[in-house]
Amino acid sequence: MTGAERLLDRLGPVPRDRPVLIAGPTASGKSALALALARRDGGVVVNADALQVYACWRVLTARPAPEDEAAVPHALYGHVAAEAPWSVGHWLRAVAPLLAGPLRPIVVGGTGLYFRALTQGLAEVPPVPPALQAEAEARLAAGGLAAMAAELDAATAARIDLANPARVRRAWEVLRATGRGLAQWQAATGAPLLPLGQATAVVLEAPRDWLAARIDARFAAMVAGGALEEVRAALPGWDPRRPASRALGAGALVAHLRGAMSLADAVAAGAQATRAYAKRQRTWFRNAMPGWRRLPMP
Repeated sequence: MTGAERLLDRLGPVPRDRPVLIAGPTASGKSALALALARRDGGVVVNADALQVYACWRVLTARPAPEDEAAVPHALYGHVAAEAPWSVGHWLRAVAPLLAGPLRPIVVGGTGLYFRALTQGLAEVPPVPPALQAEAEARLAAGGLAAMAAELDAATAARIDLANPARVRRAWEVLRATGRGLAQWQAATGAPLLPLGQATAVVLEAPRDWLAARIDARFAAMVAGGALEEVRAALPGWDPRRPASRALGAGALVAHLRGAMSLADAVAAGAQATRAYAKRQRTWFRNAMPGWRRLPMP
């Protein structure tokens, strides 16, 4: 019995007439569980990872293997060009028809914001003008994270991770563009596409040391298995400002290909970045997902 099959056995029977949500930190085995569930009970495996949507990253983001995609239906994997805009709003609009489709969706991923928007709703914030985005980027590049955070409204500052540049920048842009804090926009959120009570929702809980060992081994295997070639192919048009460029380890591999870092150091840096991301995921799942069933790993 494989690890996924043992986990599926522990999961037990799930109702076949409702969607399944499987969240978990990177490298925890959630995709294998989703595949095993789809094999056993049928359904379509739906991606809820913000980076597995990009066509340029199969190996680097650990997308399902071609043979897995051929074994059961998969959706929203590798369908977005690196330069194309993509956001949680785009994802919700893409998910909506799958929720009403003929196959039971098994939504799996590690992007907590996607699951929150799906089950709690999404605030319809107006778009931020490009000139304001450029101003925010320049301020952050000049080391202005603390100053930018200090300019946020109190309600928003109390709700977001002030050490996360992307979160602070987004909140600052919204406040400057609309005159309303992000927290105020979120308070006006509409009804969710899929209320939590209408789904079977599971979050994998992975011990830190066990997960760290898996992350280190997997990142090294990804580099050996083609991730470096994916980054090499992306290098001519590389733009670190694109969301696609946030793929874990991509920046370190770019530095190696440009001669600024040895391959061993790039692999170590990529694994470290992945471990740090997994820590943030585990914190999110622990604090922001009440009502989800916890499934201990391994």
